Amino acid sequence: MNYHLKNGRIVDPASKIDKTADILIVDGVIEKIGQKLSIGADGETIDLKGIVVAPGFIDMHVHFREPGQEHKETIATGSRAAAEGGFTAVCCMPNTNPAIDDPSIISEINKKAASSGVPVDVYVIAAVTKGRQGKELAPMMELADAGALAFTDDGAPVENAEVMRRALEYASMIGKPIIQHAEDVSLTRGGAMNEGSVSTALGMPSMPPVAEEIIVERDLTLSTYAGAAYHVAHISTRGAIEAVRRAKKGGASVTCEVTPHHFALSDEEVRSFDTNTKMNPPLRTKDDIEAAIEGLRDGTIDVIASDHAPHSYDEKQVEFAYAPFGIVGLETAVGLAFTELLYHKVLTLAQIIQKFSINPRKILHLPQLRIKEGETANLTFLDPKFEWKVDVEKFHSKSKNSPFHGRKMKGKAIGIFNKGILHLGSREDAG
Repeated sequence: MNYHLKNGRIVDPASKIDKTADILIVDGVIEKIGQKLSIGADGETIDLKGIVVAPGFIDMHVHFREPGQEHKETIATGSRAAAEGGFTAVCCMPNTNPAIDDPSIISEINKKAASSGVPVDVYVIAAVTKGRQGKELAPMMELADAGALAFTDDGAPVENAEVMRRALEYASMIGKPIIQHAEDVSLTRGGAMNEGSVSTALGMPSMPPVAEEIIVERDLTLSTYAGAAYHVAHISTRGAIEAVRRAKKGGASVTCEVTPHHFALSDEEVRSFDTNTKMNPPLRTKDDIEAAIEGLRDGTIDVIASDHAPHSYDEKQVEFAYAPFGIVGLETAVGLAFTELLYHKVLTLAQIIQKFSINPRKILHLPQLRIKEGETANLTFLDPKFEWKVDVEKFHSKSKNSPFHGRKMKGKAIGIFNKGILHLGSREDAG
């Protein structure tokens, strides 16, 4: 199918474009951009008046649970959630069962993604260590050859400094970043929420912010020593953000991401004892949220990523201390970014696109997308003014574990174009 996308507002920060124009897409390629274009009888015209057309968004931090935990999410259901959330690409984390520490597992994931029928590119981030045990390095060279974009033991940190040093050195040789789940487990073991006044009031076992900051500070030293690229996953504390800011000013090759729940919710939410407010890193204080807002505004925080972590209903329906960490996020990430950042004048529209599209691709050494004639069409469609309410029962994810059910938002991704396929989502009260 060929398409005439009419009256869309094209916003492509990398090309410094912000204009209203028509786009002709022929055989999946942008053939023409201009005014009052038309297409033949074999094409379809879609009026995008009021809709922003952006370079395709990528979520560089998702958990699709396959292989091993398909009752929570599969590559197919996760891809459908991604498409509905406005993402043309995702990066799967390796805390599967078995862990993604062998090239054959990457090959199997690629096959499942190709057969899903969903126009979402599924990339793989492989384990740093065998079995994610933190003891022996995984075959990083072979994993990179199989298509791994980066390495992490996410869900667990690489705690051993010698192992982390060697991982950084190998990664620097092949030009791949190491992504760290920054947590000193000796300080957090058994914890269920952020350590602070709320945990004290609730009598809840806690996880101190310094546990994140110790690992970030150590790794910044190691990555500088090794001359490697280092990325902090789901950064959440003021101290960690300030450490990254200092390192960047000093010329270090360091980047970081923040999740929407870490700039939208504080540990005060845990007073509800809703297990959908339990994640790792935990929800932090309002001061930490202010630090995340500052980091987004000044560029210290490069990326917004969902850390989409599906769990079944039964797994979350237990006492708070025993519930698994994590929430789904693919279908609410863009809405939260618009609601909390655009409409609170933290970021401009172009800056939001930068953090969802341009920066993650740069970090992962993926080709940059351009909305220009002759380029393959890879697009995300956004309705900045659409007002909606989250309904988890309408999620496309297999799991529904979100703390945002019933939350009103302004701004929504309404579709994507990728792999020659147009996917227009629902503009109903759904995530």
